[in-house]
Amino acid sequence: MSLGVRSWHLLAGVSLALTSVWAVAQDAPESLLPKMFDEPPARATPSAAPAAPPRPSSRPAASPSAAAPASPSSAPRSVSTPVIQALPVEDAPSFPTSGFVTTDASGKSTLTRMPTLEELQGMSPEAFEQLLTDKLDLDMPAGARRSMEQIGLVDESEGGMAAASLSAQNPYLVQTAIAANRGALVSRWGHILLRRALASRLQAPPGMSPQQFLGLRVGLLIRMGETDAARAVLQGLDISNFTPGITREAFDIYQRTADFTGMCPVLSIQGMQDDTAEWSAAQSICDAFRGSGAAALARLERARVSGKMPRIDSLLAQKYAGAAGRSRKAVTIEWDGVDTMTPWRYGLAIGVGLTPPDSAMSGAGRMYDYATALAPMVGLERRAIAADRAAASGVLSNAAMVDLYSQVYADPEVTGEWQKRAESLRDAYTLEAPGARLSAMQNLWTGTTGEAAYARQVLTAAAAARIAPSKDMEDDAAALIASMLSAGYDTNALAWSPIVASGSEGWGLLTLAAPGRIRAVDSGAVDTYYGADDSQNKRRSAFLVAGLAGLGRIDEGAASRYSGDWGMQLDSATRFTAAIDKAAADGDAASVALLVGLGMQGSSWQRMTPRYLYHIVSALRTVGLDAEARMIAAEAVARA
Repeated sequence: MSLGVRSWHLLAGVSLALTSVWAVAQDAPESLLPKMFDEPPARATPSAAPAAPPRPSSRPAASPSAAAPASPSSAPRSVSTPVIQALPVEDAPSFPTSGFVTTDASGKSTLTRMPTLEELQGMSPEAFEQLLTDKLDLDMPAGARRSMEQIGLVDESEGGMAAASLSAQNPYLVQTAIAANRGALVSRWGHILLRRALASRLQAPPGMSPQQFLGLRVGLLIRMGETDAARAVLQGLDISNFTPGITREAFDIYQRTADFTGMCPVLSIQGMQDDTAEWSAAQSICDAFRGSGAAALARLERARVSGKMPRIDSLLAQKYAGAAGRSRKAVTIEWDGVDTMTPWRYGLAIGVGLTPPDSAMSGAGRMYDYATALAPMVGLERRAIAADRAAASGVLSNAAMVDLYSQVYADPEVTGEWQKRAESLRDAYTLEAPGARLSAMQNLWTGTTGEAAYARQVLTAAAAARIAPSKDMEDDAAALIASMLSAGYDTNALAWSPIVASGSEGWGLLTLAAPGRIRAVDSGAVDTYYGADDSQNKRRSAFLVAGLAGLGRIDEGAASRYSGDWGMQLDSATRFTAAIDKAAADGDAASVALLVGLGMQGSSWQRMTPRYLYHIVSALRTVGLDAEARMIAAEAVARA
């Protein structure tokens, strides 16, 4: 047997013996129950949950869920409490392999000497793997590999765009429409449409690789705050097919969803694509969860001491890595002096169950509200606060909002205003008198403005759809109709047509939202609407005419006259209007959806023009997205 072979056998034997010694040392008997379980306190039974309401006719609505009462605690058991001596991280230093391994130009590694037991102990799993063999190459059977021809989450049969929608489209246009979109849209329905297009199972346009197309889509979903959708779309591609760009997008997704261990398979196969402290810390976290907790914590501590990583980030990473369970090291998080927030910092904080102080969250953008609303590990009250912004933008649906408020109602630890709001939502479903249910909804609407006001209409949409039309509620019809349309209950809203007066606010919403073909709108009703319009610069009236013109529900001559009189310039063209009109003429629904997202960027409806709204609604109707066209037009009027 040659010296090299004997060395490898000896190395394997030493590593096995070392593993056995550590296994014996770490398997000391220890209670798995927290001390609080020694004397279990009596638990109060939560109050009854909201009753499940009947479903409205147009689509199912989520009902507040019932909470089961807590079962009585069993008799206390005697639990031994071990005395644990904390293991200092310095006991497990990390050693580079360069002292006993050389690598030639072809990448082949050669052992120059036997490593010591101390060096073996401090090696990461990746370093030990490299020492024994070359880099792991996962050999996936051909039948298990997924095709890259169509990558996405939703196919055409499930409501997605046709797979070949972009097969004849200019790749530069597709790239521009996606890459130039910053992610913030003025329209909730525009956001929902764009998310559906990006998540559809699509073929890449000609001249663009599947990975490049996927990376663009995932990047925009992240900028929209749709991290869950972005992760689902990303996972449609085998990790072995990741490019460096997609690997970076994956890192961004997993840190924003507080799922740092989800990045471990990517790092194992693709390696680190950046030399920043965050990437190194992510590798250390993965090492900790693979059994090298002491060495991982030592590297994280060195990053803090050396200044490569801010103190707060290193401590949060150590606390997250410590959850692997073997370090037995207490980490105290202090937020003093922290006045900024980053996705890495926030993801680690919520991942370990911490709430960043207001001083650290000052100036944090909408993305953190979206992340909070979607994070199941965050407290219900914090999620409810963030949900207003998430629902108004389109990240949360009516069903998700109702489910969240149902959890708030069922949780006895949530008190104060949010418990009262949850009770009001329950009353909006369960009270017998329609007037009482309307009053409960008004309690949720009152005192809110802007995004929060629209979010509460999304919250009450299904409850509003349950109220039978009545002449007694004519004055409140517009608010009820707007609430229903915010979640797409157009059939229920249309039942109020006999109640609302021609030219009223409710009439305007129904004229835009009514499904099917309707006769041209009378100019006299539009004039009446204009006369009662109290919005700034009569924007609501301008959006009404633009929407009606886009839907083909007003005479072209009348639309042209209003356009000239009110300075809307509906018939003028820009590069954007020319692009979306051409995509519509080609029947390219996916391109139209992408361009809708590009044209509806902004922080509020004050950024939208009647001209763009007209071309957007018209293009959507032309390619068969009539429902989306109607809902966007109605939303524009409701939120103007």
